[in-house]
This record gives sequence, C-alpha cells and structure tokens, in this order.
Amino acid sequence: MKKPKWVVEKEQAKKASAAETVWMFGLHAVRDALMNPNRQKLRLVVTKNAQDKLAEAITASGMTPEVVDPRKFNVPIDSNSVHQGAALEVKPLDWGRLQDVCVGKPGLAPRVVLLDRVTDPHNVGAILRSAEVFGACAVIGTRHHSAPETGALAKTASGALERQPYLRIRNLADGIEALQQMGYIVLGLAGEAEQTIETALEGKTDRPVALVLGAEGPGLRQKTRETCDALVRIDFAGGFGSLNVSNAAAVALYAARG
Repeated sequence: MKKPKWVVEKEQAKKASAAETVWMFGLHAVRDALMNPNRQKLRLVVTKNAQDKLAEAITASGMTPEVVDPRKFNVPIDSNSVHQGAALEVKPLDWGRLQDVCVGKPGLAPRVVLLDRVTDPHNVGAILRSAEVFGACAVIGTRHHSAPETGALAKTASGALERQPYLRIRNLADGIEALQQMGYIVLGLAGEAEQTIETALEGKTDRPVALVLGAEGPGLRQKTRETCDALVRIDFAGGFGSLNVSNAAAVALYAARG
C-alpha cells in the first residue's frame, strides 16, 4: 500500500533533521561548544595557533582536532566569516518541549521571549545574549521563517547559544496558547500600542510573562496580535520601529523583570 504524501514528507523531514549539522566558527563560539557536554561534536578543524588557544577546551572535549595550514582552511563556511582558525561541526541542540523548558525555577517568575519571523541570525544571537543576562527561560521562534542555529548566530550570541534555550516550534500562535495555559501573560510589542509594558504588568510582575517581538518593518502578524493577551509599547521609545529588534528585546526584558 502506497504511503500518503503527508506521511512521506514527514519521514523525509525527519531524516533531513537527523542529518542536519552546523559549523561553529570563531574561538569563543568553538570554545563554548567544546565545553558543552550536551553538544554532540563531530569534527574540529583548527590552525596550530588556534589549537594552542583552545588547548584546555579541546582536552576537556576529548576530541582529536584536524590541524591545518591557515592557507588551507577548507571548511564549509562563508569565505567572509571571521573564523580565527577554528571551526567545529556539531549537531543542533535539542532543548526539549516548550512546556518543560518554560516552567521556570522555583521562587522566580519566569520570562520568555517569542520571535515572530525574526530571520536575521545576528539579531537572534544578540537576543539570546540578552535573554541569558536577564535570566529568561527560553527564546522561541518558528521552524520556518526564523533564524536557524548557524555559525553566524552562535558567534553573535558569544556563547549564549550553548546555555540559553532556543526553541523553534511549528506554530507560534499554538506556542502562545500553550504558555497562556501555563499561566503566562503574553504581551506583544507594537509601537502603536497605548499602554506600556510597565502599565500592563502593574501589580502582576510575580506572574510568568512572555514578550512577543516581530521582525523590523512588518512587526507582528495579525494572528499573533490576536493571540496575545495585550499589545504594549516600550516607554519613551517612540515608534517600535525606531529600535533594532535585539535592542527592543533587551529593553523589554528589563521593563518586564520580576
């Protein structure tokens, strides 16, 4: 009996996901990935200079590096990438289910950042750094139309990718509803919103809060807006479009702190 088309497509997607690998590059990103016991590491390519700088991390990882001449640093990364003589092939991290990751820690009101079609890896990397600094449970994007885990994202995240959960889910509205069922207040950032983050959370900072940010320009999609509990703006920022989305995420996390 012939399998239905959707079953075939699902099996193909599963195989493609299992075969997916990411090339990390740059001393900082490679060092943090080497030191992460949860990161499945496949191949390490370094120059002698980079090997010396990463000696402790290489030893800790148990990997045997391929030491190459700087002029023959042939790995599948963009030729303009500043690799500093180090590149590491890895499997993407699996952080698990949204409901498990977003439970938070005892005694602390959890904070989560959701990204609606934010595709620039540099923006997502910077958002991961801010999320780690402010103790967010997770940064959540979508499987399609959001920045995947890449070397450029990892380099911008400056190590945060190894420590800050970054989940990519099938449907953002479903993710928002799952958080609402967990007791989260879900606030969508929009420049034209009448109330500020502080106003929306007055007397509620002990509640779990999720902040939803859209791509610069288009902002939040209509379905996302309708699913949020409220739309808010960053105080004194003027139009939301005047702030880079990664800067907006940092300010919003500060404004929503418990």
